[in-house]
Amino acid sequence: MAGIVLDGIEKAFGDTRVLKGVSLAFDAGAFVSLVGPSGCGKTTLLRIIAGLESADRGRVTIGGTDVTGRRAADRDVAMVFQNYALYPHMTVEQNMALPLVMRRLSAFERAPFLGRLVSGTADRRIAIRREVKEAAKLLSIDHLMARRPGQLSGGQRQRVALGRAIVRHPKAFLMDEPLSNLDAALRHDMRRELVDLHRRVGVTTVYVTHDQAEAMTMSDRVAVMLGGVVLQFGSPREVYEQPATIDVAKFIGSPRINTLPGEAGTDGRVSLAGHLTGEVAPRASGPLQLGIRPEHLTLAAEGIAVGVRHVEFLGAEVLVYGQTEAGGTPVILRLDPAAWEAAPSRESIRVAPLAGRLLAFDAGGTRIGLISAAAARQVQEPAPPLARVPRYV
Repeated sequence: MAGIVLDGIEKAFGDTRVLKGVSLAFDAGAFVSLVGPSGCGKTTLLRIIAGLESADRGRVTIGGTDVTGRRAADRDVAMVFQNYALYPHMTVEQNMALPLVMRRLSAFERAPFLGRLVSGTADRRIAIRREVKEAAKLLSIDHLMARRPGQLSGGQRQRVALGRAIVRHPKAFLMDEPLSNLDAALRHDMRRELVDLHRRVGVTTVYVTHDQAEAMTMSDRVAVMLGGVVLQFGSPREVYEQPATIDVAKFIGSPRINTLPGEAGTDGRVSLAGHLTGEVAPRASGPLQLGIRPEHLTLAAEGIAVGVRHVEFLGAEVLVYGQTEAGGTPVILRLDPAAWEAAPSRESIRVAPLAGRLLAFDAGGTRIGLISAAAARQVQEPAPPLARVPRYV
């Protein structure tokens, strides 16, 4: 296994700067996702790791070796593409065996008839076939070896593409939106299979996707990209619960995070739509952008007045869509069905954030840490003096 280190990667196409000094380090054996909207530079970064594109500046290190100037064929990585890139005239077995055939047999040995006359060619072909069968069994496609890609379903073709990568025993797998061509149900199943495969094979995997659900459910670490820079790199839980910027908070999470105008008073006390939240923004005052996840809003007797516009019943949960009656700001709640059934009104409700779940961002979109008002008082108020204990002699 090998780790991957990117140091100050920059790339421009003409006058357009696609990557603006990206630096990341991926641990050996980790499953890392590069996630962001279309055009953020994630695929270009993956192609630079693979050697299919060259960086204008910066270095790429794989397994402790600087591979910046090496060709793609010399980097010992395997790439799985969105369109599978299978040869339609070859069988499944031939498609999977191709990387090994090209690596282990000379051009003369690959010749259909004359190659068989070279000593040792038959043994090498037997070894290749054995390794291909092992990979096919791992992916549960060993019964499809004689078929051609046109006779396979989308999921089966994707497994063949994965098998072709696995047989190479590469230092790293690089995957460029490999599930985007599959239907929703199959994509969900393949996500689980990819994670299971990664655990069994244990090879460093860099996975590019614009689907934040894929990134959050499959990855050990997530790099959120926007405009050619990495906004945050951390575990899925860290990125979701502690977003570094409001752009990260808005991109990660479905349904999207609620963003509402707020205010920090001169004493730091935070108010949301005129209601004190019980939290303090230390060393901050003035306008804030406040974020609250849909599941962290609750129905309340006193709170923000919201007019209900639409309700979606999803079985285990209910999504309530509305807007604040004061400013018309969109609001989404994720509620337990029983809580929604107990609501006194289905047209106008009042909501409040759960304690400790409010996220605050300054005017530039950078997150500000909040603390509870009680904790702030303890910091500001000096501790009472210790009682003097009389001494008896």
